Amino acid sequence: MNTALLAKQSLIEQNQTLLARFKAKTPIEELVTQRCQFVDSLVKQAWQQHGLDQYPIALIAVGGYGRGELHPHSDVDLLFLFEGELSQAAETALSEFIAFLWDASLEIGHSVRTLSDTLNLGREDITIATNLLEARLLSGPESLFDQLYDAIRQSDFWTSSQFFIAKRDEQTARHAKASAFDLEPNIKSCPGGLRDIQTIAWVAMRHFGASRLEELVQYEFLEPAELEELLECQHFLWKLRFALHMAVGRDENRLLFDVQRQVAELMGYEDATQLAVEQMMKRYYRTVRRVMELNEMLLQLFKRATLGQTKALEIQAIDNNYQRRGAFIEALRDDLFDSGEEIVRLFVHVAKNSNIKGIYAPTLRSLRRARRAQLQPLQENPQCRQAFMEILKHPRGIAALSLMHKHGVLSAYLPAWRNIEGQMQFDLFHAYTVDEHTHRLLLNIERFSQPEQKEEFPLGSVLINQLPKKGLLVLGAIFHDIAKGRGGDHSKLGSSDALAFCKLHGLNDHDGRLVAWLVENHLVMSVTAQRRDISDPDVVADFASKVRDAVHLSYLYCLTVADICATNEKTWNNWKGSLLRDLYFSTQRVLARGKEKPVDIRARVREYQAKAKKDLLRRGVKEKDLDTLWQRFKADYFLRHQPNQVAWHAEAILKHKQLDEPLVLVSKHTTRGGTELFVYCQDRPKLFATVMAVLDNKNINVHDANIMTSKDNYALDTFVILEQDGAPVSQLSRIQSIRKALEKALASDNPKLPRFRKLSRKMKPFNVPTQVSFLESNRHGTSMMELIALDTPGLLAKVGDIFYRCNTTLLAAKITTIGERAEDFFILQTNDGLQLNETQENTLKEALISALSAINTESTN
Repeated sequence: MNTALLAKQSLIEQNQTLLARFKAKTPIEELVTQRCQFVDSLVKQAWQQHGLDQYPIALIAVGGYGRGELHPHSDVDLLFLFEGELSQAAETALSEFIAFLWDASLEIGHSVRTLSDTLNLGREDITIATNLLEARLLSGPESLFDQLYDAIRQSDFWTSSQFFIAKRDEQTARHAKASAFDLEPNIKSCPGGLRDIQTIAWVAMRHFGASRLEELVQYEFLEPAELEELLECQHFLWKLRFALHMAVGRDENRLLFDVQRQVAELMGYEDATQLAVEQMMKRYYRTVRRVMELNEMLLQLFKRATLGQTKALEIQAIDNNYQRRGAFIEALRDDLFDSGEEIVRLFVHVAKNSNIKGIYAPTLRSLRRARRAQLQPLQENPQCRQAFMEILKHPRGIAALSLMHKHGVLSAYLPAWRNIEGQMQFDLFHAYTVDEHTHRLLLNIERFSQPEQKEEFPLGSVLINQLPKKGLLVLGAIFHDIAKGRGGDHSKLGSSDALAFCKLHGLNDHDGRLVAWLVENHLVMSVTAQRRDISDPDVVADFASKVRDAVHLSYLYCLTVADICATNEKTWNNWKGSLLRDLYFSTQRVLARGKEKPVDIRARVREYQAKAKKDLLRRGVKEKDLDTLWQRFKADYFLRHQPNQVAWHAEAILKHKQLDEPLVLVSKHTTRGGTELFVYCQDRPKLFATVMAVLDNKNINVHDANIMTSKDNYALDTFVILEQDGAPVSQLSRIQSIRKALEKALASDNPKLPRFRKLSRKMKPFNVPTQVSFLESNRHGTSMMELIALDTPGLLAKVGDIFYRCNTTLLAAKITTIGERAEDFFILQTNDGLQLNETQENTLKEALISALSAINTESTN
């Protein structure tokens, strides 16, 4: 058999052995060392077999391979070092050697260089210089390797200060590309990942000449507890990377959705109250947060050691215990935090001093030491509670809370916060862990007060300054998701926690109940705006009865907007902003008017018609033609459209002379933050399904649908559509393409609809059970239905087809996509214009569950 194939087979068998030992809980340090030693043996043997030991070439392992650490599919980085020129025979042997390693399925990274070229390139490139620091001789002239070893440790190669600055800048650039809390994190390069631990080791290696992290304790640069923590974090991240390599069968550092379950299983996690994958990711997120803090502290200490005090930092006294050093707060005594009160008091000063952005490294070290020594939650200390309330009431309290969260003091203060640290939810909607989501929510509340944010948050920027006590909103934010992961209704559990917290901290009964109400109802406004028909006065009246008064409404609006914006970067858009503002103002009017003055439906219809008519007459439309047209429309049409929409539709319909051809309008201006699509044609079966299929093929998201017919059976269907990124559809070519595709499909009695797109990679790991529920309807002759299902391509077209087959007419729809879940709301009636009876509801429910569950199963296989 070919020797390369034999080598390949031996590597496969060795990986199988390593996997068995991994499952048997063999320490990961042994496994990465064993893998490296096995590759060493294979590479050295191949070097000899190709006769390369006859030539004056040094075979050198560099990078991670040079460190003696190899994961199952890590790159094997080699440097072929020589002096003078290589003979033709040596070059040929090298080429054959490299080809052999590739054929053996080793991922080889290699360079062939002279000593002088290597040193020159190393001086120019920090990555090459770093790899050389970890060089290890495998075979060849020791004298040549010794020359390299000695040269790279000279000050003219990279001084300690130059090396530190380069690695710090490299890390800053790397951190800017990703978040530590990404749904699919790169466990090697993201903030808090393996590269951050390696950066500490590299800087130490250059400054102290240390070869291992353990040596930093000998240099009194690292405390034993800090070393233990770093090694513990590295141990977990190594295990995670090892399992990831085994799961995907290649060199991969991204913990992708479709392998997270398999990796969790290899790591030994099992489903319980929390899914196995959620338990694993919780440990991961907690680990990277610890690494980030240690990395920040140690690099700050390295900066002092390597750069010295190149520029004196401004020092300003704060009180007898603290001073500000530059942008950092510094404690004046190492034992200051022996008093638990001072752990919280430090952050009171952060709130009061806008020039403070961080904690000075020696102070952070003392704080970490004191934090670990706490035997009970800080909130049990009355002095700590007093200090915490000072933070809560301060205008810059959120800045202090943010720093408390960053350095683990919020979890030391509030036990329930510790439970949500690193808590992820295995879905595509929640882009951050629960604690990081809440942290971002707090920062969003702070953004409402910033003048530059007025354009994005026009209503929030006004209301935030009108709230009687901003601190109550902050408390509502802290507790709104604090009970996630416990099982049960997190809103109710969190409400109980919030009320207990308020009582413990001496808030009056009114304020405590308001905070608890906010937590329990934090989803109500979002659900009502996005999944209910807010043009229906009964829906608004019902919401108003839950809100009670204008003060509760303002608090809830601010919390809702900040919450949505903190869920993921793509969730918030102008469409949702418009819906929430409309609901806010509609509710405000109901609360101001009171229940004794119900809305006069006929008066509203006359008002809207008059406004639209005035506009149209000014444009030259004949009043007689307009009255004739509107006589064909039902009153519900005018209630569901604004006067400008009514005018737009009417003018286009009157100009449209080909009555047997469909009319498709796409607005040039945004409607509620989206693009309005209007379809006018003779009504026919499966019209909704046809429109949905075309829009899905165009990769368009539908967020709202009003489906109605005229008295003479013409469809008057209105949709609000958005691009996939949440932006309105605005490109002229895009609008024309959508309009032409719809006109073509609607002009045919039996249109050939496009095939649906394939399910994306990210969606495949998810299985969302189809749920159908019918709600009590306040509108006579209608039924309200909620549908939860996997958001597969063409879902709405399939739903529309099922409505048709079940003799059901769609009147309106609210379309909400929450990550991988579609949570849609429909107003329905029978084809005879009646409310669905129980038998009809069950028939429709069974048809939807049967059809969509089958699609769900096919998509995830």
